[in-house]
Amino acid sequence: MLRRRKPEKKPEAVTPAPASVSVPAAATRPARWSCVDTCCWFVGWICFSWWVLLFLYHAAPASLTQQVTEAISGPMPDPPGALLRKEGVTARHPVVFVPGIVTGGLELWEGRPCAEGLFRKRLWGGTFGEVYKRPSCWLEHMSLDNETGLDPPGIRIRAVSGLVAADYFAAGYFVWAVLIANLAHIGYEEKTMYMASYDWRLSFQNTEVRDQTLSRIKSNIELMVATNGGKKAVVIPHSMGVLYFLHFMKWVEAPAPMGGGGGSDWCARHIKAVMNIGGPLLGVPKAIAGLFSAEAKDVAVAREKAPGVLDSDFFGLQTLPHIMRLSRTWDSTMSMIPKGGDTIWGGLDWSPEEGYDCSDNKKSENVPHASEEFRVGVDDIHISNANYGRIISFGKDVAEPPSSNIKRIDFRDAVKGNNFAHSNNSCHDVWTEYHEMGREGIQAVADYKSYTTSDVLDLLHFVAPKMMKRGGAHFSYGIADDLDDPKYKHYKYWSNPLETKLPNAPDMEIYALYGVGIPTERAYVYKLAQPAECYIPFQIDITADGVSKNSCLKDGVYNVNGDETVPVLSAGFMSAKAWRGKTRFNPSNIKQYIREYNHAPPANFLEGRGTQSGAHVDIMGNFALIEDILRVAAGATGEELGGDRVYSDIFTWSKKIDLRL
Repeated sequence: MLRRRKPEKKPEAVTPAPASVSVPAAATRPARWSCVDTCCWFVGWICFSWWVLLFLYHAAPASLTQQVTEAISGPMPDPPGALLRKEGVTARHPVVFVPGIVTGGLELWEGRPCAEGLFRKRLWGGTFGEVYKRPSCWLEHMSLDNETGLDPPGIRIRAVSGLVAADYFAAGYFVWAVLIANLAHIGYEEKTMYMASYDWRLSFQNTEVRDQTLSRIKSNIELMVATNGGKKAVVIPHSMGVLYFLHFMKWVEAPAPMGGGGGSDWCARHIKAVMNIGGPLLGVPKAIAGLFSAEAKDVAVAREKAPGVLDSDFFGLQTLPHIMRLSRTWDSTMSMIPKGGDTIWGGLDWSPEEGYDCSDNKKSENVPHASEEFRVGVDDIHISNANYGRIISFGKDVAEPPSSNIKRIDFRDAVKGNNFAHSNNSCHDVWTEYHEMGREGIQAVADYKSYTTSDVLDLLHFVAPKMMKRGGAHFSYGIADDLDDPKYKHYKYWSNPLETKLPNAPDMEIYALYGVGIPTERAYVYKLAQPAECYIPFQIDITADGVSKNSCLKDGVYNVNGDETVPVLSAGFMSAKAWRGKTRFNPSNIKQYIREYNHAPPANFLEGRGTQSGAHVDIMGNFALIEDILRVAAGATGEELGGDRVYSDIFTWSKKIDLRL
């Protein structure tokens, strides 16, 4: 019954770990997936996917994008240049482009130590990479001297030269590129096209003082005319470039040293036509909002939604004050303050656009109106009660009732209070001049309640006296009583069409080319901002809206017809009335033509920015505008284009303005 027992196995000897080696506790537990791992994986996957898409995009045939677009929306129309070439239209007159504000590239020639490695690299235009890499350094270099309006010591930024200066604002965002390509279709090349680039930050006369830019434009036009068989140039300014070239036409006539010494017939001998695109000849209300509170409508909405990010010290960022610091050193911004005062823009209880129907912007009709006819639409029940003459109002309850119901306390003699930011020295680094007003001065501005265009000049002198003193030496905003008065020979008047004469060039033509049908900022409802250190005390009140969905008041802004930046009144009035026929502003009776382009947005995102856009910059790709320019460059006259083509009420509004002609 006894069983034999199996021998027991001896346990294996375990070699103890050396004392110097420790086994981590994590080695005995399964690995855990952390949020950091998830984020890294997610970012890596996005980068990899983006790289693959870029690879496929560059590997695909160049025509693939067009093929996909045509498969979705139908065949794309041929560009105007290709169509006109089939008609036999060929290059004739040399062409000069004059870019506007911010669209021309600027590059560094000398800088502070923080800008090492950026010699001849673009600080404006292109990729804007330096804004993100070293923002403080970028702000320092892009700012001008507050006293002189020129470069600070040790800094030299200059305009990029050549067609590349403003063909694209940034990668993929065209400015002049589409027009240049279409001109090339009919035979133009670089020797017959010239980009009159300049440092758009400077006052117009200072571009000559510092860079001799006006002299270079004069010499290049003379050279192009001489090397093209004496054929006169067609000049195409855009946006602020319209004001800049108006200044040039007076400068080139004026004797040296203030002027170019070309004589009174220089324009008659060298210029066939001036084709102004989106010209803010009488200024833009946006300029007031920008100088007053560093805002436009889109910025105001963002400021209201994220006030801690834009205008208070949030993570060390004070975006709006720094934008104001930068832009208030650019004298060019003051060239676009509205001109003509209440005579042009209206008073407390009237404006030329009074009764404008804001639902007109939504109409789909694309038929031009006869020049002298007033449009009467079916939506007249939506006529706005906006008082556009009140360009700034503190509160919606101030913007619309009769002026007799508004109690205003004059701010002009108000005593500015103590520095509300005296405890924060950093406020002096953000040069807004608001830190010198005190709370009493700020309240005095709000107590005046409502400002017309004439009042706004006094307002800007009150809130930014240093800026306006500098700008007042270069620009003027009135209406001349006597254009033969010797004082108007000074350059400060040359960019104001109401204080200067057009050149003695009866065979020259002037075109007003601009978009219509887009709500455009015209007047603003403001409120006081919450007090803080280093803050901008005034802001657009985006809670102010009209009672109707078709109201002209949206997000604290009264809109009117225009190209989203320039109201019709500013772009069209001079050619509709003040320059039309032989007037004291146009003594040689230069022919005027208004060519409006009714805005039509792209049908889908594959069309990009569209070929029928009337927006301020996108209009540079408008096929109808490009065709008009190409025909004139090839020798056509305004009459051969068909004369005026008008969709807006510019002629009716112009009649309401009592201006001595």
